[in-house]
Amino acid sequence: MKRFLFFLMLSPIVMAQTEMQSYSVIHKIAEAEIRFYPPVMMAKHTASNQGSGFGKLFGYISGNNANNTKIAMTTPVHMEKKTGESSMAFVLPKKFTDDNTPQPNDASLSVFEDQGGYFAAIKYSGYTSTSKEKEHTEILEQLLQKEKIIPSGLPKILVYNSPYKIINRRNEILIPITFKTEIND
Repeated sequence: MKRFLFFLMLSPIVMAQTEMQSYSVIHKIAEAEIRFYPPVMMAKHTASNQGSGFGKLFGYISGNNANNTKIAMTTPVHMEKKTGESSMAFVLPKKFTDDNTPQPNDASLSVFEDQGGYFAAIKYSGYTSTSKEKEHTEILEQLLQKEKIIPSGLPKILVYNSPYKIINRRNEILIPITFKTEIND
């Protein structure tokens, strides 16, 4: 409860001006988009219990790393849920590379360069929940099947807003795809 209150009070300050992970919209399909994401550095926590990673990741960007470097918060936060395992990852600001990203002091965290690639994305609003995540994943999978676009991995949940923001919230489901050039406008 203390962590939640701390995050709630800190959120307006931290999230006020955040860098957003860049991408290019390649194609639109109904309410979905095909996007290209360039490579980016990420910090990730993986565990068997959901929700345990935020505090550790926030500690990392607050200076609990080999260089005691404070790192600006970015959006979105990436989450993946698999049977028996979940992960949460923070996108690091563009200025970080494989050469200058500080290593975490916490062994449960890893930093790496995500290779980016092509993804199908669908947006939804409000607070995310398991039922909304499932509903929008199914909608996106059906759109991909209809368009004969092949998924190449598991869905990710992207959350753009901190819990204090009540209206105009942005969440997305992102599915990696095998991009084929025959997709036409």
